[in-house]
Amino acid sequence: MSKRIDMYKNATELYNHLLAVNNGLKHCSLPAELVELVFLRVSLINGCAYCIDKHSRDLLKSGMAIDKLVLVPVWHEAGQLFSPREQAALAWAEVVTHIGETAAPDADYQAAAAHFNEQEFSELTIAIALMNALNRMAISGRMTPQAAMA
Repeated sequence: MSKRIDMYKNATELYNHLLAVNNGLKHCSLPAELVELVFLRVSLINGCAYCIDKHSRDLLKSGMAIDKLVLVPVWHEAGQLFSPREQAALAWAEVVTHIGETAAPDADYQAAAAHFNEQEFSELTIAIALMNALNRMAISGRMTPQAAMA
C-alpha cells in the first residue's frame, strides 16, 4: 500500500472536533455498549479494518461475549441474542449507512424511533453519522489496525 497523507497531523483541529463528538457520545444518554455495537456494525458495512479491530476490542473489554460479537454481521439471524432495542439500533445503522440507496424510509424510521426517546434517537443518528465519517477517513488514510501491527 502506498503511504497516505496523515489527516490528523495535517488537519488536527478539525479532526479533534470529530473526536470531541466521539467523546460526547461517551457521555450521552445511550448505553456505551450500544454505541460501540453501532460503531462496529457501521464499520463492518463500510469495510473499515481499523475501526472493526478497535470496536471489537472495545466491546470485548466491556464484557460482550465473543458469541455475540461474532454474530454482529448477521444480527438479524441471531434470534434473541440481540435485544429489541439493539436490533432497532442496528437496523437504523444499516439504513443510515446505506442512505444513498435507502433514503431512510418512514417505515424504517418509525420502527427504530419506537425504541428510543427523541434525545436517544438523535444521539444514535449522530453516532451513526460520525462513524461513517471516521470510517471514510480511516479507509482512505489506510490506518493500520492494531491486529496488523503485531
